Amino acid sequence: MTKVVLTLNAGSSSIKFAAFGVADGGPLDLLASGQIEGIGATPKGSISSAAGETTELRFERSLGRMDHQAAMGAILGGLRAKGQDSSVAAVGHRVVHGGPDFVQPMLINGEALAKLRKLIPLAPLHQPHNIAGIEAAMKAFPSTPQVACFDTAFHRSHPFVSDTFALPRSYYDEGVRRYGFHGLSYEYITRKMRSIAPRIAREDVIIAHLGNGASMCAVKNGRSMASTMGFTALDGLPMGTRCGQLDPGVLLYLMAEKKMSADEITDLLYKNSGLKGMSGISQDMRELEASDSPAARDAIAYFVARVRRELGGLAAVVDGAEAIVFTGGIGEHAWKVREAVLSGMEWMGIHIDIEANRASAEIISAKHSPTIVFVIPTDEERMIAEHTVATAGVASAKAASLST
Repeated sequence: MTKVVLTLNAGSSSIKFAAFGVADGGPLDLLASGQIEGIGATPKGSISSAAGETTELRFERSLGRMDHQAAMGAILGGLRAKGQDSSVAAVGHRVVHGGPDFVQPMLINGEALAKLRKLIPLAPLHQPHNIAGIEAAMKAFPSTPQVACFDTAFHRSHPFVSDTFALPRSYYDEGVRRYGFHGLSYEYITRKMRSIAPRIAREDVIIAHLGNGASMCAVKNGRSMASTMGFTALDGLPMGTRCGQLDPGVLLYLMAEKKMSADEITDLLYKNSGLKGMSGISQDMRELEASDSPAARDAIAYFVARVRRELGGLAAVVDGAEAIVFTGGIGEHAWKVREAVLSGMEWMGIHIDIEANRASAEIISAKHSPTIVFVIPTDEERMIAEHTVATAGVASAKAASLST
């Protein structure tokens, strides 16, 4: 019987999920995927089969406000309705923060869950909801292996100079350091490069994960050497609603002169800055590109300028790059952004093929370009599933029925 590995990416008001079939000795087979939004309020969600057939998820309205446990019930109902009623052998979870110690996926038990809770201060807007998703899955499948896959783990190969801040060493020792995020995406792209361009994958590559959350990473022989994100997922590039790099003096000003509380500053920097805050219109790059507003143009221009600046800085970390990879929603689809980022970058050995870029081809650099530029879709869910299969020993794991 084909077993199922379920992957969950739980946020404060949403859960992304996917189900993969695992046949003994065979590759992972995507069965279905979907998303629920409106957790804590009025939920809505859908599930799509591998063939692309999409249906709305059904929710038990009598339960009132939807929590993660009720959302899990809707997910399982959707999988049954799609005919994916095989056995769940393991559940894999995206966990944003693994702190300094968790450098690889791990099986979750009571002790591990307690350790994850201790990391909440390092990711207060993400970690509690990741944990809520884990707890919901553990209730749904009490005897099924649960695996935590960390977004920070890929970056634990950083050298000290890419990991530290210029603060007294005691802060570093207690965990105040540059962790980097989007690690599951970077790991997937790194593995993908090994299959499509194995020689280049062994060299120096800069990966730009550009989406509502955005960051960049310098990779040397498959290992992270530096990332634009730091202690939190606020640092580096401007994002959909997050500010990116910010002079810490601005925070002192907001506290001293504007009398803003920590909660107010948190709300500003995480939810009302970035493309949304600068444009006053939207966090969606597609809407900004379609707008004739000067503020929208300024927001795009700043986003591009920061990507270019980080591209040059990361190239210095690895003494130049053999390849650049664009991924994420903006990186994969916004050809105008890619063109603006790469224009005038001949000094880095980058020569863009305009037509290939506008077609979002896999390789968008010119044939004579010393530095090759790729556009590769990321697949964090598949990366979680692969880790879960390996960590939980799915081939021999006891499975639980979806009717649980």
